[in-house]
Amino acid sequence: MPFNLHQLPGSGPRPGPRETIALLAGLMALNAFAIDAMVPALPDIGWSLHVVHENDQQLVIVAYFVGFASTQLIWGPLADRFGRKPILAAGVALYMLFALLCGLAGSFPLLIAGRVAMGASAAVTRVLVVAMVRDLFEGEAMARVMSLVFMVFMVVPVLAPSIGQVILLFGSWRAIFLVFAGYGLLMLTWSWVRLPETLHPEYRRSLAPDEIISAAVEAVKEPLSRGYTLALTATFGALVAYISSIQQIVAEAFHQPHLLGLVFGAIAAPMALASWTNARVVGRFGLRRVGHGASAAFLAVALVHLAVGVSGHESLVTFIILQALTMVCFAFASSNLSTLAMDRMAAIAGTASSVQGVVGTIGAAIIGYAIGQAFNGTVLPFLWGMAGCALAGSAFVVLTEPGRLFAGPTAASEQPEPPAAAEA
Repeated sequence: MPFNLHQLPGSGPRPGPRETIALLAGLMALNAFAIDAMVPALPDIGWSLHVVHENDQQLVIVAYFVGFASTQLIWGPLADRFGRKPILAAGVALYMLFALLCGLAGSFPLLIAGRVAMGASAAVTRVLVVAMVRDLFEGEAMARVMSLVFMVFMVVPVLAPSIGQVILLFGSWRAIFLVFAGYGLLMLTWSWVRLPETLHPEYRRSLAPDEIISAAVEAVKEPLSRGYTLALTATFGALVAYISSIQQIVAEAFHQPHLLGLVFGAIAAPMALASWTNARVVGRFGLRRVGHGASAAFLAVALVHLAVGVSGHESLVTFIILQALTMVCFAFASSNLSTLAMDRMAAIAGTASSVQGVVGTIGAAIIGYAIGQAFNGTVLPFLWGMAGCALAGSAFVVLTEPGRLFAGPTAASEQPEPPAAAEA
């Protein structure tokens, strides 16, 4: 049976399930905010720091992903040894420090270095939010909670570019980093005061190298962990490509730079709705049926969008509609495939989350950067890249569990949910 908040070890506050979900989502949103709020500021950064090649502005986004991948193998084992709460606090505090460094950067290389460090610090939230959800829930209950976390998380891309634009009305791009630091302080305080320790004593591990390596190898060798991590890598590559390219697509391919916030929000809002819907349907239809179906739908929509682009009938309206549909499929696929990847990893949740995060983030950053660098003033390189990511993701899903494609709920998932999950 999944754990609930009243079964946690040690003393400390016991937030309700709704507050727990909001807190975990807010921690995850540190990353979305740090990425998406920068999109409208890229031209100003390029001008202010004398960036010669316009495509190099994408490094502000990609560098964060590189840093995000670089430390996940550190945060996970530390959290498995010392607990989730102190390691989380250390990472968020470093995030605040490096956000301030970025705001003071006097050169583009220093800014990129600071963005790498920001991502490296904030990686603690990705590793530990997934691990904490796994500490508390399993099966369809875990997928439901992850969907609710992602729902709040997905609202941030709707608002972040507009927030960035509003900040730019009153200050320079440097002020955006001050807001990042302020948000980090808010989440550090909230999590420290209200978050209980979720690591169970029987799962506490040492930092002996052979034990860490053993856990990492187990996460790589276990078929579901390995296969669904590769599927997620390809899927998230499409997301990185989208975030890296959207400013240039709207400004140069469609010549509507003033509509960036509206376009970004119109595409992101359905993603949030999809995550909310997934939380309602996954218990009924099962992780595999929903996740596998979403992966197939992702491929179908991406191919349709590519066909529209190749035929010469692409417009800003068709781009918004079809890209929104693509990202809806992404939301359904990512929540459920992430849960399936962690399904058998309860005893090594922190390390497994780290390994999966490193593989997924590095792979997605490389894929997204390659697609973004192919931008040539039209939307076609992006559409080809999206279709390629969707095809690879679907292929990995099929190869991982060919005998259980579109399978319904498992017997375990049909058991009553624990109070925390049911109340959420």
